[in-house]
Amino acid sequence: MPALPGRIRGVAAAAVFALAPALAAAPAAAQRTLTIATITPPSALDPHYHNTTNNNQALRQIFDSLVRFDNEGKLQPGLAESWRPIDDLTWEIKLRPGVRFHDGTPFEAEDVVFTIRRAPNVPNSPAAFTPYVRNIASIEVVDPTTLRIRTRAPNPMMEWDLVFVLMLSRKIHGPEPTTADFTSGRLAIGTGPYRNVSYVPNERHELARNPDYWGGVEPWERVVTRYVSNAGARVATLLAGEVDLIDGVPYQDVPRLSSDPRLAVFGADSITSVYLFPDSAREQAPHVSDRSGQPLARNPLRDRRVRHALSLAINRGAIAERLYHGQGRAADQLASPPAQHRIPGLEPLPYDPARARALLAEAGFPDGFRMTIHGPSGFFSGDENLLQAIAQGFTRIGVETSVEVLPPAPLYTRATNREFALFMTYLSSDTAINYLRQVVMTRDPARGTGPFNRQRYSNPAVDEPAAEALRTMDPARHAELTIQASRALLEDMGVIPVIYLRYNWAARRDRVRYLPSHRGYTTAMWAKPVQ
Repeated sequence: MPALPGRIRGVAAAAVFALAPALAAAPAAAQRTLTIATITPPSALDPHYHNTTNNNQALRQIFDSLVRFDNEGKLQPGLAESWRPIDDLTWEIKLRPGVRFHDGTPFEAEDVVFTIRRAPNVPNSPAAFTPYVRNIASIEVVDPTTLRIRTRAPNPMMEWDLVFVLMLSRKIHGPEPTTADFTSGRLAIGTGPYRNVSYVPNERHELARNPDYWGGVEPWERVVTRYVSNAGARVATLLAGEVDLIDGVPYQDVPRLSSDPRLAVFGADSITSVYLFPDSAREQAPHVSDRSGQPLARNPLRDRRVRHALSLAINRGAIAERLYHGQGRAADQLASPPAQHRIPGLEPLPYDPARARALLAEAGFPDGFRMTIHGPSGFFSGDENLLQAIAQGFTRIGVETSVEVLPPAPLYTRATNREFALFMTYLSSDTAINYLRQVVMTRDPARGTGPFNRQRYSNPAVDEPAAEALRTMDPARHAELTIQASRALLEDMGVIPVIYLRYNWAARRDRVRYLPSHRGYTTAMWAKPVQ
């Protein structure tokens, strides 16, 4: 590990199976083509436009970062051969020499400066990369392969932050590249293991192997990714022999696919936490009314007792065992179990409808109220069914709840515009402090906090220890402050944790062995040919 010791580190059912006899071996000519069916397409090919799993997994095949992680979440050298803190405000980065972009342009130290300046300033970004770079005060180019990054405040997360900023070229991409130019393919030029060939939004993405990749030549000559949001249809494409690998395997299908001798299923407990985000900031919230449909005098979600009542209405254990067939875990807090510095020793959040109804009455809503909740369709396995199960639980305690699901792109656009009373989403992170920084710290573009805080939650009891943790280089103190902030969030129920996902992939046994990632990424680099 290049960082100093002691520093904080990161890093359908029957009809579908009727297609099983169609599963056949691929023709020999296609042996080095990998065909994938995945749930969600990237919203753009701009590596700094939208910080989501579906974008990042697609674009890390084309672009590289200074520091990268392997499929186990361990930090590895990327375009930086090494990195180390010189003092609390200065990090020295040694760049890998001889790296070139796909068109032959050399990767140079000045490209890092260009990239860091560009990353937080992409117009109309629905989820910006600002938190990873905002603390950087300056970058000094010492020599062609040495940089010194100076921060405004100590940053114990620097090596993790460098993972998430994919590098551009000031010569290729400057001075002001547009997201449209990346998505068209004109600027989709990186230093990564694969070159962009073509992209049809929401349908298909084709890549070709980069024969000059600094990290070694990949085994797949060609990678074709098809975007298939319907779970049954994804399984059908695999059983029909149309694709080699799928992600988002429906949980109920895991046993049957695992028992098929022609298939292999690969799974991993994830760092992905699914949560509900209530609007507790505004005096009035959209999609909330009394039981007769009339406006309420006040927003019930502003009351902590109401938020706790909603949490108590969710039968997380039943959701994990019945809806997810044991392929998920009931949440006890926002940060997922693998995340560093989460609150230790908690039991899953309780299910207690009687206590929930009592809290509603204490808060002044003995008759409950009416609400519409929103969430994604085809963003992760079981998302629509999960939202329906949550709505049923709310209705049982007197909060008459209806559900509206949307494709991810319009969902997050509308969420950013604050059009929802409560919506469901998820975050993946290896560290508890990043959950806090990204989701619930007061939204402040100048400090780079709260880029996913779409409901404008703000709580000093969370902000103050979290902010101190983000500038504390002492590992023990950093952990203590992170846990303090996490406890304050849980006590306030500023967001309502629901479940931790397990990710599953299925592949044709004679074609692909997949290295499952707890981050949930589906990439060609972690798919290994069997022959």
